[in-house]
Amino acid sequence: KWFIDAIRQRNETLMQTMRAIVFSQRDFFLNGDGTYLKPMVLKDIAHITGHDVSTISRVCSNKYVQTQFGIYPLKYFFSESITNDEGDEVSTREVKKILQELVAAEDKTKPLNDGQLEEALRQKGYLVARRTVAKYRDILNIPVARLRKKIKKKS
Repeated sequence: KWFIDAIRQRNETLMQTMRAIVFSQRDFFLNGDGTYLKPMVLKDIAHITGHDVSTISRVCSNKYVQTQFGIYPLKYFFSESITNDEGDEVSTREVKKILQELVAAEDKTKPLNDGQLEEALRQKGYLVARRTVAKYRDILNIPVARLRKKIKKKS
């Protein structure tokens, strides 16, 4: 009986956690676009469900959810946030996506250095430090500017 109760409680904790995640990330679950993910940390879900942060962490570890847009680990829905120039909190995932777009669109003969990428993000309303740009660039496996440079071949 004790074992069955423990399994039942585990299932209920998982369901509460998943409901809270879906509630918090509703826009993502409606359209599947990762840019709609809101900044969310384990503490936010712990507050909603009434469980401890460590419980939420354990519940989300090695668990996946199947959606109409694909299969995602539960940890995918958690991200830190930064504040944009309008004072709104945006997911660091959104900033990383913009950073990738900036690098993809740059002139390969004159790639943007971290300071220039910082300024480009600032112009788009994302206030991040040059060190943060370098950190995100490393996370995204984007080489430094000098290693991205392509030399024009003379004909």
